[in-house]
Amino acid sequence: MPTLKFKFPGGRYHATPWGHHVNEGLIEWPPSPWRILRSLIATGFSCHHWPEIPEVAKELLIKLAGTMPSYCLPEVSIAHSRHFMPTGVLSKGREKTTLVFDTWANVGSGTLFIYWDCKLSPEETQQLTDLAATLNYLGRSESWVEVEVIPDNPSLEFNSFPHKQGVHAGPDWEQLSLMAPIPADLYTHWHRETSEKILAEYPLPEGKKKQTGKMQKDRDKAVAPYPPDLMSCLTKDTAWWKQHGWSQPPGSQRLLYWRRSDSLQVGPPLHSKKQPVASITTMLLALTTPSGNRSALPPCTRTLPQAELFHRAIVARAGRGNRINCPELTGKDIHGKPLHDHHEHAHTLPVDLDGDGHLDHLIVYAKMGLNGDAQHAIRTLKRTWTKGSSGDIQLALAGYGDLDILRKLPQHLVSSIDSLLGTSIGSLVWESATPFVPPRFLKKSGKNNLLGQINAELVSRNLPEVASLEVLPLADIKKPLRHFVCRRNHGGSPPPVDMGYGLRLTFSEPISGPLLLGYASHYGLGMFHAVTQ
Repeated sequence: MPTLKFKFPGGRYHATPWGHHVNEGLIEWPPSPWRILRSLIATGFSCHHWPEIPEVAKELLIKLAGTMPSYCLPEVSIAHSRHFMPTGVLSKGREKTTLVFDTWANVGSGTLFIYWDCKLSPEETQQLTDLAATLNYLGRSESWVEVEVIPDNPSLEFNSFPHKQGVHAGPDWEQLSLMAPIPADLYTHWHRETSEKILAEYPLPEGKKKQTGKMQKDRDKAVAPYPPDLMSCLTKDTAWWKQHGWSQPPGSQRLLYWRRSDSLQVGPPLHSKKQPVASITTMLLALTTPSGNRSALPPCTRTLPQAELFHRAIVARAGRGNRINCPELTGKDIHGKPLHDHHEHAHTLPVDLDGDGHLDHLIVYAKMGLNGDAQHAIRTLKRTWTKGSSGDIQLALAGYGDLDILRKLPQHLVSSIDSLLGTSIGSLVWESATPFVPPRFLKKSGKNNLLGQINAELVSRNLPEVASLEVLPLADIKKPLRHFVCRRNHGGSPPPVDMGYGLRLTFSEPISGPLLLGYASHYGLGMFHAVTQ
């Protein structure tokens, strides 16, 4: 049982219903069965170079003509443009023009399915597949289509179908008239009866009298307006049947169809409610410069100011000029109060994954999850800036999902990811990758000494306290931590202690990263890397 799937690459469908003028601004929707069969025949002659319709194609077309199709229509709207076309006639020194309407159905990315409830042989199915593959337009030539034959799909819901006597589809449906072929056997029967009646007025001579050439010519002329079979009807052009006095193509009939009353909307189609976007925790952006020069990327020492610029750009994009309510990005509730979420809102982390000393990726990680608005803002952020640079920084989405997506990066970046996240079971020892800045004034003893503040930070993140803490000389650390910017430029209070520490933390049980502690930890400071034992 054949089903044709139509896609419209141009997003438009142009076709005027039978019996209407183009300037009436009407659309034949759905496409009439007569139009579809004529299109298949036309592509056979133009693309498959038929000298005449092959027998297999005839059998296929006869079966399709004998079954009225059902349609699964996408949501569309009516649109039009107006053109003042020149007529080639001068009037008062100017060429006359006439107003012409160009009307179309705005299909967009929608898909049209057409189904015939008839059984085809394998040869006929192959013939239909070949014709569909080469069918380039339907209706007007600018109505580009991509067509394929698909298997039966029970999940298709047909929202346009032939009318049945005594059956009303309901209050939300409307009727329309479509041009369709008369079944081949009915047309043959009608043609035989009609020809006999007409030829009765031109009787053949009886007895020994011979038929003259004029008699035969008169008989042929009398039946010439009546094509002998349905295939002949389908191949006659408009000029032919108008010349012979037909008001509509021979072999055609007008059939009533039902379609939903909102099938053609004036204005943008009313789309169904937007489906919720699944929450994710991690989004990875790749950074580059317009020139592609990697040395022009910001140095790692500018992790904090660069993270602030990224974050401000993302929040602005999510707010779109309005007051934002996106707690996973802002860390604040709808009333502007800070969240008490164990630091599960977003961390904006510029990182150097290839180890060249320049920031080359941006990780946005929120344990509480990023909703659809936050994801859209991050996905669509295409550029930001850096201080002292003559150009901007370009961004491109490189991955999204949970933290495990970071482990699927190219092999040369895996070691950096393992340092950031730790092993699959976690790591015991972690060492500063960016300076740790104490969030409160340091005391020599008590809960606000260095160890006390580290443990308080860990507890606030639902992590175990450290078993041992070691302060590392800044000169002994791989990255020059003493050159890092440790003070925020936009928002937030200055750090109580304008000084960064390099630390080595040892835990009694493995923990997983990313591990960020202290002042501006949501902007990349206080980042620790796992140490391989």
